[in-house]
Amino acid sequence: MNTQIDKKQCLNDLIKFLSIEGITGEEKNIANAVEEDLVNSGIPREYIKYDNSNKKIPLPTQVGNLIVKLPGTIKSERIMFSCHLDTVPLCKGAVPIIKENKIIPKGNTALGGDNRTGVASLVSMLKTLYKNNIPHSPITVLFTVREESGLWGARKVEVKDLDKPVRCYNIDGGSTNEIVIGAVGCDRWEIEIFGKAEHAGLAPEKGISSSMIASLALADIQKNGWFGKIVKGEKSGTSNVGIFGGKNGGSSGQSPNTVTDYTYIKGESRSYDQNFVSEITDAFEQSFTKICDTFTNADGEKPNLKFSRHTDYYSFNLNFNEKVINNAKSKLSTLGLEPKLVKISGGFDANWLVKKDIPTITFGAGHNMCHTVGEYVEIDDYFNACNLSLLLAQDG
Repeated sequence: MNTQIDKKQCLNDLIKFLSIEGITGEEKNIANAVEEDLVNSGIPREYIKYDNSNKKIPLPTQVGNLIVKLPGTIKSERIMFSCHLDTVPLCKGAVPIIKENKIIPKGNTALGGDNRTGVASLVSMLKTLYKNNIPHSPITVLFTVREESGLWGARKVEVKDLDKPVRCYNIDGGSTNEIVIGAVGCDRWEIEIFGKAEHAGLAPEKGISSSMIASLALADIQKNGWFGKIVKGEKSGTSNVGIFGGKNGGSSGQSPNTVTDYTYIKGESRSYDQNFVSEITDAFEQSFTKICDTFTNADGEKPNLKFSRHTDYYSFNLNFNEKVINNAKSKLSTLGLEPKLVKISGGFDANWLVKKDIPTITFGAGHNMCHTVGEYVEIDDYFNACNLSLLLAQDG
């Protein structure tokens, strides 16, 4: 089994892809660069396609997911690898430089190691298979769009476009030996309170203060243990209120002498238990409904409430006996790395891929302190991810 990568090629690939701008929603240039690099390495262009996910994403998105499908040279189940093409806006204008055993941004930007390390790892893996005629399983490689702004590429991809892989290895993170086997699910919710404006000095009793209603409801949430870190018996999760004010970034009210007539709130609920995610969101809706139902002005008028919610991504907890986990553990041991199984409190493409019945683990390729100007890539971790991908591709 071939375990050797061309480190010079792998590093050159990473520097090249880090240098190509492609913030979330603007992935055309990086997608084209990946496509051309693969074609120039000998991979037939007909193996490389774009889906129409960008037409189904409710945000401007330049291109669909890039999907590469290789027929196997050995008889085996089809496996999949995935990573996301996009970077956060803080990476705009990033220039990578090598400093000792790390890659760092030259200027006051993030680097884009999240997730160009994944992109480069998988491009290098595909090129190594072809250049060296290494026997391999049938492989699908999914390069998703708009991961950073809502996991949209993975959310909207169609399983039929992937040729029904039996398992997936997602690359997105720091240490290669950390195998993510579970993650939280998340609800996002919005609250609109419509009160009644009145002069606060002349007739405050005739007003309906939306900001006061919101405050009372949130106090009720806090009192009953549904805010922040939440523990209810054996169930646990978190919640947060991230936006409180006007819907378009302004204040809830406009002047101190007017009763506030409109307040907008946006928040989230998270848990490893998807049912408990819903329970947390229910608690917010119930508190706001209760306060609105009992709040009246001097004329007996009540506020109006609009509560909307949606599942941003679903929780998952893979069975320890899943082949995708055991394969990764075995190949890590081959590389002399000690596997560590972990669960995380965030969401990434794996949440949606598991929801689509593709058992998916995630491992890192060396990016650290992502989404900050202190971001850097550990080059040795990146090489580990390249080697691990190559091993997994050979018998999945």
